[in-house]
Amino acid sequence: MVEEWVVKTEEDAARQAQAAGFPVVLKGLGTKLTHKTERGLVKLNLKNRTDVRKAARQIMRAAGQDLEGLLIQPMLSGRREFVAGLFNDEQFGPVVMFGLGGVFTEALNDVVFRITPVDEAQAGQMLDELRSTKLLGPFRGDQPADRPQLIQTLVGLSRLAVELPDATEVDINPLLIGADGRVTAVDALVIIGERLSPKTVRPPVDPRAIGNLFYPRSVAFVGASAKFGKWGHNLFSILVAGHYEGRIYLVNPKGTDIAGRPVYKTVTDIPDSVDLAVVTIPAARVRDLIPELKAKGIKNMLLISSGFSETGEKGRQLEEVLVREARAAGILILGPNTMGICNPHLSFYCTGTHALPKPGSIALVAQSGNLGTQLLAFAESEGIGIRAFSGSGNEAMITMEDYLDGFEIDALTRTVVLYIESVKNGRRFLQSARRVGRKKPVVVLKGGRTEAGHRAAASHTGALASNIRIFDAACRQAGIVLVEQPMELLDLSAAFSSLPLPRGNRVGIVTLGGGWGVVATDLCVEQGLEVPDLEPDMIARIDQILPPYWSRSNPIDLVAEMNPQVAMTATEELLKWDRCDAVIHLGILGRMIFIGPLIRSVLAADPTMNRALLDEIPLQLRQFETEYMRFIVKLMEKYGKPVLGVSLMADEQTRTVMEIEGSPYKSVSFLTPERTVKALAKMVSYQRWLQRENV
Repeated sequence: MVEEWVVKTEEDAARQAQAAGFPVVLKGLGTKLTHKTERGLVKLNLKNRTDVRKAARQIMRAAGQDLEGLLIQPMLSGRREFVAGLFNDEQFGPVVMFGLGGVFTEALNDVVFRITPVDEAQAGQMLDELRSTKLLGPFRGDQPADRPQLIQTLVGLSRLAVELPDATEVDINPLLIGADGRVTAVDALVIIGERLSPKTVRPPVDPRAIGNLFYPRSVAFVGASAKFGKWGHNLFSILVAGHYEGRIYLVNPKGTDIAGRPVYKTVTDIPDSVDLAVVTIPAARVRDLIPELKAKGIKNMLLISSGFSETGEKGRQLEEVLVREARAAGILILGPNTMGICNPHLSFYCTGTHALPKPGSIALVAQSGNLGTQLLAFAESEGIGIRAFSGSGNEAMITMEDYLDGFEIDALTRTVVLYIESVKNGRRFLQSARRVGRKKPVVVLKGGRTEAGHRAAASHTGALASNIRIFDAACRQAGIVLVEQPMELLDLSAAFSSLPLPRGNRVGIVTLGGGWGVVATDLCVEQGLEVPDLEPDMIARIDQILPPYWSRSNPIDLVAEMNPQVAMTATEELLKWDRCDAVIHLGILGRMIFIGPLIRSVLAADPTMNRALLDEIPLQLRQFETEYMRFIVKLMEKYGKPVLGVSLMADEQTRTVMEIEGSPYKSVSFLTPERTVKALAKMVSYQRWLQRENV
């Protein structure tokens, strides 16, 4: 902390400044004077008593009755200013902040956050994440900032959050870095008050109960309908079409047969036991159903119906009463206002959209049912396997935190994919996601990222702490893989569930043409990946399989060489290389789409061509692509390094993921270099987090 003295009068200020030694800084002091610079209450580089008296009079006039004293400090030299602080978030609790400081703190907005507790390792990561982190190193002849001092500052703020619970905001601004690298707190603001109370927290759901929801042996549709387009008709039809092998019961007070099946007037009329009630009746009638479900022993309700908290205060109250009565009856509600759930491993498809993806290892939960079912449809078309899907709806009882806990213990889940607009319990979400992330990747798309979300706060720390910034900080701490677009959710889930994790960020590239290699290299560098130069012995080995005019560099340009063995050899040489952690291949797959038009052109130009020979070419090319995919999967098994592809073009048989029987890995190819590179970069980032977690 900078040395300082408090005085009351203009003359006392001049006397104390003389004793301290010029130059000095004079500031107004008062509990209401939170932003001194903006009010003209900070006077710098005062070189004599006259300067001090003049500055004191100006401060007294500007502060008026809010002035409680004058603060004198020595004038410190330093060209680098930072800010550190503490803020309490309603969802996540105390949050530590570090950023570029001084008068431009909010204008430049270069800050990072961490949810407490913050240890020394996390504090160090905060320093490295700053966009202006180079200012912490050697700077124009100045020594590097004292890193241990900065780390201890951030750790100390984290401790303060625990030891001083009435400190709602703390602002240390600026933290001045002297020419010798020493860090000095020049000004500090502490707001004392009552911290925001956390929102009402829902009790956790037993993770095993989450699993049971996805394995019903029998389903009753309450609100079944014979009318096309009705929820009670669509859900039943899709379940039947998906070849569900469990028992299905239809319930409607009218009792008329539907689709040749008997219809029961109430659930209690069903002669057998029921595991899951799928409810589509109007919201106002759902409460009356609780006693019937209890009497029948039905423990799980998939509540499709809308008209609850999403509609406003009246709906919220109805939802609260329903949850209270359901909990007392021992009934677990998924929803309300949900698009449904599915478990392909059981051929259990109960969603509002006809999407029947194949079984896989990706667990998908979406707070937007429409987005979720669109992703399901895309997964089906691209051959991406799904472990389970849930449109979480209003999350009246089952929250994102519960889903994380449920899929954590599920042996079939290898990747957890979430679309989130809000979380119900920030602290629990952080803890659950971090625990799950140590076992399997958690990929998240956050909706509402452009929300302003700035709070009215007295400190810079509070003013800069928007909802999305805090959420992103929590995700980084938990090792969550954040994406920005819906397509990336499935890109990342396909990569994580199909490929080994890279050990580092060094990429080998093999390409059918030079231009794509250049583009891929640029994308790699922009995403923080390294494309290392080939070593002489590597070049010598590739010389043996490529013409003399090949690029002799990474990317390896195959110069349109069509010999299948060349692509295979080049790919393996890169994987064998100890300076390569992953391989990207471009244009080796997807050439089929050009062959048909080319053959037609050849026949038009030369009708005498051997038609049987031309017909054989597509078959040979398709066979090569299949062999190449099998080959790279075997290479991944052998070397433990991921291989990702970029298809030249797509046809009706093209899939993002191609399974190879008997292998834990799959062939993964995207349609653009940017999708491929971004997926690999996210995998590298996740692996680095695991390494920091010592997993």
